Amino acid sequence: MADRREEKERLRRERLAAQRTRGSSERRRLILGYIAAGVLAAAVLVGLVVVIASGDEEGEGNLPGQAHIEPEIGVFTGLEPDDREGTSPPDIEFGDLEESARRAGCELNLDLPEEGRTHFEDEKRGDRPGAYKTNPPTSGNHFASGETGSGAIADGAYLTKPSNARFVHSMEHGRVLIHYDPELPEDEQLAIKGVFDDKPDGLIMFPNPDQPYAVAVTAWTQMVGCPEYDPLVLDVIRNFRDSYIQQGPENFPISL
Repeated sequence: MADRREEKERLRRERLAAQRTRGSSERRRLILGYIAAGVLAAAVLVGLVVVIASGDEEGEGNLPGQAHIEPEIGVFTGLEPDDREGTSPPDIEFGDLEESARRAGCELNLDLPEEGRTHFEDEKRGDRPGAYKTNPPTSGNHFASGETGSGAIADGAYLTKPSNARFVHSMEHGRVLIHYDPELPEDEQLAIKGVFDDKPDGLIMFPNPDQPYAVAVTAWTQMVGCPEYDPLVLDVIRNFRDSYIQQGPENFPISL
């Protein structure tokens, strides 16, 4: 009888030991599951933070598509992009620059004397009276950063006027600039924007309250100024663009 009791006691102890082992294993699995879930949750949280942070960091570079800004080509810090959708332009009526300018009542000032090409680091210098001989400027000394030599405005459409010293630098790189009076009616602004949207590469468009024209188009040593807006100004802009884009002394590449 004693042997039987001892055997039963031994079996009971083994069952208890096995139960404790299974319990410990289950607790370990449960703890490991909690740890894994916590790590996963932390990873998700970190991922969200990274996405949010990267979205904030990319805010300046997250450009409106209708502004057609090319940040690889220049700078746009402090300039408000013009992401308005322009009016689809009509077919060109007069494909000759001189004829279209004459019919639209615009003044052609072509092959002007070059006023200089050296760089300076005081950006405001170009906005001083007499800094350039034409209005808008068509050539001359201009702003460039001493560290990188950059300073030209990125191709694109803007709602704020860049400094003279920066957009002169852009013309040196072969850009064509569209200046318009900010007092023009919205439909006329959108008509001009439609021409820009149609073929934006190498173009820069912005309001210019300092010029004496309703619309002016400039390139390096070239200008056409239109005292009044006329629908044929759209022909003038396109003819000027096709004649003088990438005709600067230091042309940067564009995709046409």
